[in-house]
Amino acid sequence: MTPALRRILGRLIGSIPVLLIVVIGVFLLLNSAGGDAVDAYLASIGGGDAGLAAKLRAEHGLDQSIWRRLIFTLGRLAQGDLGWSVALNRPIAAVIAERLPNTLWLMGSATALSFLAGSALGILAGRRPGSAVDRLLSGGSLLLYSIPGFWLGLVLSVIFAVQLRWLPVSGIETIASGKTGMDRALDIAWHLVLPVSTLGMIYLALFLRVMRSGMAEAWSQDYILAARARGLSESRIVLNHAARNALLPLITLLGLQAASMLGGSVVVESVFGVPGFGRLAQEAVAGRDTPLLLGVILVSAVLVILTNLLVDLAYGVIDPRVGRGGT
Repeated sequence: MTPALRRILGRLIGSIPVLLIVVIGVFLLLNSAGGDAVDAYLASIGGGDAGLAAKLRAEHGLDQSIWRRLIFTLGRLAQGDLGWSVALNRPIAAVIAERLPNTLWLMGSATALSFLAGSALGILAGRRPGSAVDRLLSGGSLLLYSIPGFWLGLVLSVIFAVQLRWLPVSGIETIASGKTGMDRALDIAWHLVLPVSTLGMIYLALFLRVMRSGMAEAWSQDYILAARARGLSESRIVLNHAARNALLPLITLLGLQAASMLGGSVVVESVFGVPGFGRLAQEAVAGRDTPLLLGVILVSAVLVILTNLLVDLAYGVIDPRVGRGGT
């Protein structure tokens, strides 16, 4: 078995206790709050008698003790069953499978935009620390990072969707357009321009600052002096030596930001009306739907674990010394 495969198996096995802790902790925390999905449902229909409430709780197992429900939930999850949404009256797996791709498109595009643009601008700023370009990009990134995501989304929406009418205001695609294939893909991409720009610009500023700091620190290292002594060109030193070593902290940050980007998608999806994973979590909280919210958090934890696993594998590609370090 290769070291890379051993590392992957080790990470996957180690993630099992983490997921177990997440499930138990979230379940106990959610059930410690007052009210349940039946209360939210009765409030939405204008109320109901005690008999109807008792019947609904019995149908969904909410009349059982918290420990019996926890054991039942763990057994169901062990079989790969996420359960039934009380608020939406649908299987949770089907609801998540419907909403998750929209968020993955949003997060994936925003991550690619912020990582690539932030790395490039960080290299440009860190190539000559203290220069006018460095001060301009560093100041701009600090200003951009200090702007709240919801405010930035609203401003972009007002300018490009309301005033200029260049882009759609909200939604993931044109309603009842009948488009299929490439036409539908282009329509979805057109609707994602503003949400992706909003989410990506915030993290672009963070990636820029980290890359710039890594580049500035690299210039004083011995391998840079050795590369200059060998007569290598400035561009080759920047790209093949300084930027490559400064990229490792950026890759680490990429894994750490996976969870916060999922949280940021809640705000962005709410501002632009994207029916994604973040809005599903918001609907689960509003409906006090504990099984649905537990499923959302569990799938989010799996996504974060997989993202960090990919980050570990990327270490070995960027720096072979990491890949030879074993598990």
